[in-house]
Amino acid sequence: MDTTLRQVGQLLLDAVPTMVMLLLLYAIYQNLVRKPLERMLAERRERTEGALQRARADIAASEARTQEYEEKLREARLAIFKAQEARRQQAQQMRAQALDEARKRAQEQIRVARIAVDQDIAQARASLQGEAERLASEIIRTILKPAEAVTGIGGPA
Repeated sequence: MDTTLRQVGQLLLDAVPTMVMLLLLYAIYQNLVRKPLERMLAERRERTEGALQRARADIAASEARTQEYEEKLREARLAIFKAQEARRQQAQQMRAQALDEARKRAQEQIRVARIAVDQDIAQARASLQGEAERLASEIIRTILKPAEAVTGIGGPA
């Protein structure tokens, strides 16, 4: 067993330079590769998260501006609708006024025409009355003439 212990001791003694090299390599790896890599990854993570936060803030601001724009658009549409409604009501009032004026003119023309027709009717009645009287006189004269000739009444004396 003595030889086995010696061989294990020799093996451990021979492994010391490998262990030192391995520890040295680990220290070099830590200082030259791992720490700079972790710093760079942390920096990238910070930049990425910062960019994401800025993007989220930009999106929120954009949504706020979009809502503001939509609100202004709604207000503008409402103002346009109100203006159109006001113009429509004004045009309707103007049409109603024009229609009232046209009705008044038409009623006045009808009134004047009725007066003229009534005057024409009165003239026609007067003319017909005079004509009827003249015709009646002529008919009476015509009827009475033969009677005068037969009876001798009303002749020239």
